[in-house]
Amino acid sequence: MGPLQGIRVLELAGLGPAPFGCMLLADLGAEVVRVERTGGGSRVSATDDAGRGESDPRRYIPHRGRRSIALDLKSPEGRDMLLRLVERADVLVEGYRPGVAERLGLGPDECLARNPRLVYARMTGWGQNGPLARSAGHDINYIALAGVLDNFRRTGERPLPPLNVVGDMGGGGMLLAFGIAAALVHVGSTGQGQVIDAAMVDGAALQLSTILGMRAQGRWPGEPGSNSSDTGAPYYEVYECADGRFLAVGAIEKPFWAEFVERLGLPADELPDRDDPAQWPEGKLRLAEVLRTRSRDDWVSVFDRSDACVSPVLSFDEAPLHPHAVARSAFIDVGGTIQPAPAPRFSETPAALPTAPPQRGADTEAVLREWGIAAELSHP
Repeated sequence: MGPLQGIRVLELAGLGPAPFGCMLLADLGAEVVRVERTGGGSRVSATDDAGRGESDPRRYIPHRGRRSIALDLKSPEGRDMLLRLVERADVLVEGYRPGVAERLGLGPDECLARNPRLVYARMTGWGQNGPLARSAGHDINYIALAGVLDNFRRTGERPLPPLNVVGDMGGGGMLLAFGIAAALVHVGSTGQGQVIDAAMVDGAALQLSTILGMRAQGRWPGEPGSNSSDTGAPYYEVYECADGRFLAVGAIEKPFWAEFVERLGLPADELPDRDDPAQWPEGKLRLAEVLRTRSRDDWVSVFDRSDACVSPVLSFDEAPLHPHAVARSAFIDVGGTIQPAPAPRFSETPAALPTAPPQRGADTEAVLREWGIAAELSHP
């Protein structure tokens, strides 16, 4: 049921990257309990992300695979209940601004005093220290300051923010889950817990390592949008087809480029020199002309099972239906919601099918009973 089976995680309810990181842990078998506030719902359980109308918490994918309890953490009783749970947990995850958990009496000092083996994981945008630590921010701000956003643009155009996957999810939630897994290994070998400071601005910058390495080697010399794999070159670009849909071309290596050109039906010497950056704009214009002559799916048939590194640009609805995704069961149906399957895949400890996200506070009594706290309260 996953390699993290037997690990207990307390997730202090929040938004975005921390819930995503906890979803990854739950997908791999950890018992994750989401601690919601009493009296009133969270944003995702009461309204949609734009604050409009009612939404169904059972369809909010990042909350899948765990149970939910409701506690008033501002009350002495709620604080005491959480600390009792901490004594029995392996991990606590909080995504508050720095200082908030301490003001609640639930900071690292209090929690590690109750459970020295605890992994206390903190997820923020700016980190626990620094001049911006207590400032508000979102994915767009973190990737801007990390030097990432400036590179999401074509030459001469303004940066275009991607979906919040680079800062929030990759630089935040995935980094958080990785840090927790590493800290659990440390607990297993030493018995010692610790505090994790996971910051989205750090994680976003970390993902630039390959590009910065190429830049240091002189292999990434140009401004954003003018390099070999940032839409500067004709062999790494998105092209529009006759039906207004798009193809992604990534024929970087010369053998792949040769197959790409051959399948296009062009003579090898008809295109401008792909190795001359001065000829890249002309090469892109010529390819754009050719690829606009047929529909996207016609071109997909032309390049099917080739090494030309050409793929259709699929929509949210199309991606789960692609034959490769179907063959790998890359998307699953959980409670009527199509969503990505747990990943990565393990040969000896495969992940189970996730359960649907819980209703807020639905499992309070069951969790307290199973964790031995209900019995403890009834027999002081």
